[in-house]
Amino acid sequence: MIYTSSTAEYGVAIHDLAAGIRSNVIVGFPGETEADFEETLRVVRESRFSSAFSFQYSIRPGTPAATMDEQIPTFPPPAEFAAQAVAGADLYEEAAEDRLAYWARRAREVLHWEQDFTDVLDWSDAPFAKWFVGGTTNAAYNALDRHVEAGHGDRVAIHFEGEPGDTRTYTYADLAAEVRRAANAFESLGVTKGDRVAVYLPMIPEAVITMLACARIGAVHSVVFGGFSSDALRSRVDDAEAKLVVTADGSFRRGKPSMLKPAVDQALSAPGHTAEHVLVVRRNEAEVEMTEGRDLWWHDVVDAQSDEHELVWHDAEHPLYILYTSGTTGKPKGILHTTGGYLVQAAVTHHDTFDLHPESDVFWCTADVGWVTGHSYVAYAPLVNGATQVIYEGTPDSPHQGRWWEIVQKYGVSILYTAPTAIRTFMKWGRHIPDEYDLSSLRVLGSVGEAINPEAWRWYHEVIGAGRCPIVDTWWQTETGAHMLTPLPGVTTLKPGSAQRPVPGVVLEVVDELGEPMTDTSAGFLVVREPWPSMLRGIWGDRERFKETYWSRFPGMYFAGDGARYDEDGDIWLLGRVDDVMNVSGHRLSTTEIESSLVAHPSVAESAVVGAKDETTGEAVVAFVLLTAVAVAADRDVAEVEEELRQHVGKDIGPIAKPKRVLVVPELPKTRSGKIMRRLLKDVAEGRDPGDSTTLADPTVMQRIVETLAPKA
Repeated sequence: MIYTSSTAEYGVAIHDLAAGIRSNVIVGFPGETEADFEETLRVVRESRFSSAFSFQYSIRPGTPAATMDEQIPTFPPPAEFAAQAVAGADLYEEAAEDRLAYWARRAREVLHWEQDFTDVLDWSDAPFAKWFVGGTTNAAYNALDRHVEAGHGDRVAIHFEGEPGDTRTYTYADLAAEVRRAANAFESLGVTKGDRVAVYLPMIPEAVITMLACARIGAVHSVVFGGFSSDALRSRVDDAEAKLVVTADGSFRRGKPSMLKPAVDQALSAPGHTAEHVLVVRRNEAEVEMTEGRDLWWHDVVDAQSDEHELVWHDAEHPLYILYTSGTTGKPKGILHTTGGYLVQAAVTHHDTFDLHPESDVFWCTADVGWVTGHSYVAYAPLVNGATQVIYEGTPDSPHQGRWWEIVQKYGVSILYTAPTAIRTFMKWGRHIPDEYDLSSLRVLGSVGEAINPEAWRWYHEVIGAGRCPIVDTWWQTETGAHMLTPLPGVTTLKPGSAQRPVPGVVLEVVDELGEPMTDTSAGFLVVREPWPSMLRGIWGDRERFKETYWSRFPGMYFAGDGARYDEDGDIWLLGRVDDVMNVSGHRLSTTEIESSLVAHPSVAESAVVGAKDETTGEAVVAFVLLTAVAVAADRDVAEVEEELRQHVGKDIGPIAKPKRVLVVPELPKTRSGKIMRRLLKDVAEGRDPGDSTTLADPTVMQRIVETLAPKA
């Protein structure tokens, strides 16, 4: 029998005893101390068990365990905050009464339309939507020019903080001029409306300038995260048929130069690509090769341009950007967003979710523009709303672990939007670090990328927000374009760990396997029942894949793979992915893409990748591999092989995809039809008893895997 005092300790025990005890029961006793637990583990580690048994138990009514769910603390909005909030409960009522009229009003409220739209929504070619039909607008004009024309040209648009400590400040007038120069430069290089531009830049102002310059002339930008490999970059350049690549010599990371230009050179080394020019921003002054006739320095081309540029108005449905995201097949999906609907919902949610007061707030979203959060809530929505924001190039711990809080203090950040992974990292470092800084400017905190666990929520609220800042836990996706599920800080009574309810004008439901609405608190599937303005308009170049990926599981409803449940109050709790896409630190990674990378290594015959729960990153990549006969015969040290395979994936796809663990196993669990049972491997990765394996072609496989991975005596 195992006695443990907590779920976390139980996990440790099971991990240590995976080969011997196959149980999913937690047993504890009152008054157990840490010393008691350590002694128990010592005895268990030194013992050998021939058998074990388990039993089920029920919770006695009236005990703390029975009332635990009822004791989740809630946080109503402070009266003072609610009194000045920009969004009220009336928005829900307005949207429920006439959803399309609601979106029409908000569209005219947040954007300038050169030509007003005639129809709010055309759903005649479902699931391909058209929003604000007949309207014309321009994303760059809405983000910059109109604010200058309204007399706000002197307002700070961007405070840039480089990792080495260098800074740049752009007013709206400054940024508008830079974007016009960049637009002229791109046109001088032959880029015209509809052409695609690949962007491979660090978090520097030129990234936002490039995106807005593309939007100004009607070119379609495709940002590739700077941590992706040359192969990943090439595949995206090829799929989008990019005419121009904008990159930098590199950036700074943890005090050292981090290079980008060599990856571009490698990506374009093989013939057959469509890129005519590579425009290079000088950032870290590192020496890079420049290919004559193809490569040009940003400062040579852009700085020489006029800051006057003739604006072009675009149809509401004109493509704005393509952003590639992992899917359940190996090929990344080019998610297409268009101009009007995307900008409307991004701007509306930025305004409402964060209780934005643009004349006084300083907004900081810590996301990279290589991900959708950096598109919607760095490059577009804050600027469309006329806000002042911070952009930071570096990591949270360079040159010291208080860097973020130093920045909050320096710029008077009032709204901070970040990922649970970062919050959990700060928890590990300790509250004494943020306690050294003045964080009194903060008034709203946001969470994005994955569901935030209640413990991290409470730490974020108490330590960073001093118990006074509402936390908005937002759920949305690359595909949705903007917030879909979130509290409103001046309206909602907050629950740690729950994103709670759909934003006004969005129709979300939890359904069962048949697509019927859930009527209890059981786990189900999160779907969108009605089209929404910022929805993706398809997968670039593949209409059928779009329909099959998102609309086939529940006909007529959008489903992208997330499980969820209602609580007793009707609030929604996210339960994670139900398909083969992992969410690592808020970044979506395909198991298939990583498996393909592993199998490409000469030592690997087969592989299976799962996402395992991780205290810091939410999910961690765990790979199980079967070696080739040649590799087995070589009799190399297993740990050495496993590390080599980790590095291989990091080089092939990018560091973000590098498995936390690679485990060499004698066989993979397969059904009689040949399907790999990843569920069983996930159990092993998370230290659980894999349970029933009778459906496998070889029911003994799991036992052999567990024995192979068990710590050696």
